[in-house]
Amino acid sequence: MKCKISRNAAKMIRAELEKPESEGKLLRVFVTHAHGDHAHYGLGVDEPGENDVVVSTDSGIDVILEKDNEFLDGIRIDYFYVPEEGFAVTNPSKGNHGDH
Repeated sequence: MKCKISRNAAKMIRAELEKPESEGKLLRVFVTHAHGDHAHYGLGVDEPGENDVVVSTDSGIDVILEKDNEFLDGIRIDYFYVPEEGFAVTNPSKGNHGDH
């Protein structure tokens, strides 16, 4: 499985993972809702379980993804400051280029 994290997103994720309550945990990306050919995503801080795979990214952040979930393979995590500040998770490999 593959996952890309932009520079801005990596900066924000590292800040969250450095908090005391996140010690020993990793970033988790999950599907909150899937319909048709695309999905909506969520982010959290968690520990991997037996149905998960941990993917290393080129930003040095390991990400927990649910095994065999095709919507998670190839995701990209971005962080935007405008027009509205926040994370955006998309999956360009599935044709999902919108704000999901």
